[in-house]
Amino acid sequence: MADNPTAEMQAAAPAKRKGVKRRAFLIGGVAVVGAGLFGISIADSNAAKSAKARLESDGGHSFATWLKIGEDDSITIYSPHTDIGQGSNTGLAQMLAEELDAAWDQVRVVSAPAEPAFANVGLGRAFLADMTGQPAIINGIPQSFLSFIARQMNLQMTGGSTALRFTGRVTFQNVGAATRLALVETAAKRLAVPADELTTQDSHVIHAKSGRALRYGELAAEAATLSLDNAPKLKDPSQYRIMRQSMQRLDIPAKVDGSAQYGIDFSVPDMRVATIMAAPVRGGKLTSVDTAPALAVKGVEKVIKLDDAVAVVAKGYWPAISGLRALTPEFSDGGNGGISTASIFKAQGDLMAKGEADSTAGDGDVQAGLGAQPIEAKYQVPFLHHAMMEPFALTAHFKDGKLNIWGGMQDPLATKMMAVEASGLDADNVTFHPMMIGGSFGRRLPMYMEIVGQVTKLAMQLPYPVKLIWSREEEVVQGAYRPQSSAALKASLTKEKRITAYRNDYAQPESAESETVFPYALPAVSRRHFAHVSNQQTGAWRSVNSTQQGFYNESFMDELAHAAGEDPVVFRRNHLKAGSRHVRVLDEVAARSGWGSPLPAGTGRGVALVESFRTIVAQVIEASVGDDGMPKVHKVTTVVDAGSIVNPDAAMAQIEGGIIMGLSSAIGEAITLENGAVQQSNLADYPLLKMAGAPLVMDIHFLNSGADMGGIGEPGVPPAAPALANALFAATGKRVRNLPILTQAKA
Repeated sequence: MADNPTAEMQAAAPAKRKGVKRRAFLIGGVAVVGAGLFGISIADSNAAKSAKARLESDGGHSFATWLKIGEDDSITIYSPHTDIGQGSNTGLAQMLAEELDAAWDQVRVVSAPAEPAFANVGLGRAFLADMTGQPAIINGIPQSFLSFIARQMNLQMTGGSTALRFTGRVTFQNVGAATRLALVETAAKRLAVPADELTTQDSHVIHAKSGRALRYGELAAEAATLSLDNAPKLKDPSQYRIMRQSMQRLDIPAKVDGSAQYGIDFSVPDMRVATIMAAPVRGGKLTSVDTAPALAVKGVEKVIKLDDAVAVVAKGYWPAISGLRALTPEFSDGGNGGISTASIFKAQGDLMAKGEADSTAGDGDVQAGLGAQPIEAKYQVPFLHHAMMEPFALTAHFKDGKLNIWGGMQDPLATKMMAVEASGLDADNVTFHPMMIGGSFGRRLPMYMEIVGQVTKLAMQLPYPVKLIWSREEEVVQGAYRPQSSAALKASLTKEKRITAYRNDYAQPESAESETVFPYALPAVSRRHFAHVSNQQTGAWRSVNSTQQGFYNESFMDELAHAAGEDPVVFRRNHLKAGSRHVRVLDEVAARSGWGSPLPAGTGRGVALVESFRTIVAQVIEASVGDDGMPKVHKVTTVVDAGSIVNPDAAMAQIEGGIIMGLSSAIGEAITLENGAVQQSNLADYPLLKMAGAPLVMDIHFLNSGADMGGIGEPGVPPAAPALANALFAATGKRVRNLPILTQAKA
């Protein structure tokens, strides 16, 4: 799952403002790149020395912050990304190991320390190049300045499908190639032969003429003293032995044998367990609570009142949750008691009706092109919950003036700095220990999470370590949801079945413009954002705004095709740029799905084409409606152009997961509000797609177009909802304009 500084960082209210601040800081920093470069260069040098000292403290020799080679030939890669189960750390290892010519069985990946010296400068550089569309200018900015910016932003984030396409491509491949050159240079000196007579393979430098070879481990100490090439030549893909191969994921063995530790597994001696209840209406405060009922529960040791929540500390989770359930705390509603799902949709509709957009994008005279009688449609989508497998769990211990926190977060360095702020301690006295994450989809970005401040405040008041666990109920009602959103679309057609003008008005907290793509080449297009913020915390949800915009645009394109009396694939193709990657993906999915061939009675096909995170995905879904009114998905054909694929098996798993998540959200998922509070309480009333409802067949194909690498973790999600809605129209003649479909079926 990613988004300031990437598409992951979309949020409302305070979290939104923090995200915008981070982006503004990054852009503003580049604008003053000439200022203070000498001091910045010294700071960068000191950070590099700090990273080197930390990595080499237990042996081995480090290269460019992210790599250590042991004298026993071990290859340790320090990833600034968190393992969320997506397999990207294995992909990063493949990218570095390929250019290094490392022996794969000697490679391991560990989490980079959550310290400023390990801020992810490659992510910042690539994001800036992507956002500005000026990679040549960004590449001309001194590395020391970008490193300084990354450290100031505490940039160590996982999200926005950036790990491989940004960190891997910009940093890890270069580190591998540059280190290999340093090893070759060292070997040439020792063997007294020209460097161009040497080759590398399986962690050895080989001199074929003499039959001599040197291990990387015996060259590492001297090679680590050399200056690395900042722009080494990378391999041609025809030379790959590790990249583009389905290498076994490095994280799987520990997850299978149980040795992998997640935040909820972690424990230390003398630890207590806490759980918490916050104001059910966001914005409310704790007004009163009688602590006696909780303290009467065996094992409960303390009840701690926070500004907007109450926590129970006990000798285990069961007494903690039992004590919490015994309480009847009273909370204010912060003036938000009148907010409901219906009131939010009404407010969004009223905003769009006024026509005063907060931001606009597009080209051409849309108003003139629409004419007097445009085709119109309105769409609505609900708040969506992340429904991650592992609920929040962070352990903290404050002792002798130092605070340690353990757990799984999508930005460990930013988490550390949030704990610094909450505790009032110096950064040197706070350590965050990153761990694996049991699911996230954008939920564990620290700017969207109260638990960091909560566990810090608890630990500062307790003489022993404390693990704070959010119950599933708390996690559901206190989410950082995908925004509830409304859209009103208009377009006009010529007699030749061509769109003359297209307008997409949509209301939600933030603009979708930064990470969504409208692929169609039309004479006039307008995208207008109307900002509406409710009392709910909103944040990044897998594929961020591309889910809403994909549903709106691809559903409406189908409606326009129907109005034109033209086949939906042909209609889309006629509005795409000839010879584009989009056309190739659309043609491929049509051919592979058997588009146009007969289907059983009551079954329809729907198509959708969405570009997100630089990856183009087209899906064709075959679906019908059961006797219970529920949609049944029989087959999903998917074609993906992500430029190139590092690990085909991992990529396949990500697209499969994206399809399931997209269908699940379209069919049954919704967070709804009444009297300012979330109505759902657990997974029992937040229906996720079950195995019986999953597609019978998922046929997935990748096109290696050679374009710049796109993301993989998120782009499989957006086409699923519109493709399903369009298939149901083909099967039943009824349009789905409001999600989830389950709600419409029951209406």
